[in-house]
Amino acid sequence: MRVLLINTSERIGGAAVAASRLMESLKNNGIKAKLLVRDKQTEQISVVGLERSWLHIWKFVRERITIWRANHFKKHNLFAVDIANTGTDITSLPEFNEADVIHLHWINQGMLSLKGIDKILRSGKPVVWTMHDMWPCTGICHHARECTNYEEGCHDCPFIYGGGSKKDLSYRTYRKKQKIYKDHSMAFVTCSHWLEERARKSNLLTGKKILSIPNPINTNLFKPADKEEARERCMLPQDKQLVLFGSVKITDKRKGIDYLIEACKILAEKHPDYVDKLGVVVFGNQSGHLENLLPFKVYPLNYVRDEHRLVDIYNAVDLFVTPSLEENLPNTIMEAMACGTPCVGFHVGGIPEMIDHLHNGYVAQYKSSADFSNGIHWVLSDPAEYHRLSEEACRKVVANYSESIIAKKYIDLYNKITGKNA
Repeated sequence: MRVLLINTSERIGGAAVAASRLMESLKNNGIKAKLLVRDKQTEQISVVGLERSWLHIWKFVRERITIWRANHFKKHNLFAVDIANTGTDITSLPEFNEADVIHLHWINQGMLSLKGIDKILRSGKPVVWTMHDMWPCTGICHHARECTNYEEGCHDCPFIYGGGSKKDLSYRTYRKKQKIYKDHSMAFVTCSHWLEERARKSNLLTGKKILSIPNPINTNLFKPADKEEARERCMLPQDKQLVLFGSVKITDKRKGIDYLIEACKILAEKHPDYVDKLGVVVFGNQSGHLENLLPFKVYPLNYVRDEHRLVDIYNAVDLFVTPSLEENLPNTIMEAMACGTPCVGFHVGGIPEMIDHLHNGYVAQYKSSADFSNGIHWVLSDPAEYHRLSEEACRKVVANYSESIIAKKYIDLYNKITGKNA
């Protein structure tokens, strides 16, 4: 069986990492899989990059201009929404024509247009769409937050400056999606049960096949290793307890930097001894931004793409924290837990499905810096209990997210939609 996975980027962003890992998982389980991307970052032969030209840049700019105009010429939420009014027609590519299954992932920001998706569906090829956020089941937003308009039909969009209107950009885009979805069948896969629940509430996906399959991870690579050796390779101190925070862009407000800063201040105030014995490792763009904002010593690292380097970092620290305010099924939590590093995160999205509260980590009350601080202290305060947390974290990932398990679930789905025997 030949499967063509499609994502905007090869390696940048959680969806890109997940799609790349799924491709490798499928290949390791007998599927001839390729990944088609707009932005190719490696020399991987199984990854096909679209030919770059000024046209790709113009398509991206054109979409942003349309959103900007609808937003009354404000930058407000300019990159929190997508309308897919531009994209590339991939149906003439040999990789498309050779494929038995077309598997969409995150295809925004000029990769595929709604017209392009319609053309893919009209080709008659079986289509699977893995939802890495809510965009496939809303009008224009990637995370609806408290808004429930998407359940019946988007309008009065809170992401449009001034609150939108009854027939605003979200309404018009929702109707376009509705027309496309109505005429064609495809299977929607959510990476978490949290997202599955929201997808089932959307009128866009009424009657569609929806199932939840998490992202895979290579547990032969992401696994526990000697902490002292990992710290030596990462040039991190041996005499401190180390907390890790990471994101593509550290200053992205959606990743909860403000809550992390406040939680650290509360921790230092309640437990003054941590000021000297605790350090915070930060990886990602603008990681140095936190150096003067935390009461603890900060060890900034650049954005890390090399997975072997990531394994060292996760094994070098004692705890991974993710104060993110919007999440589906974070790769970072999966990576940390696979390396035996307990995690603390807010009760949002798919995080409570990954972190079992007080069993392999700590799930803090949403947007509560105080409880987030409690979680950090709880994980680090009992060395004897920590060993159990570490083992349980690793066990959770191996049992639920390893490559062979996830690949089998997708292969079963491919077989069902193509009519082939499993």
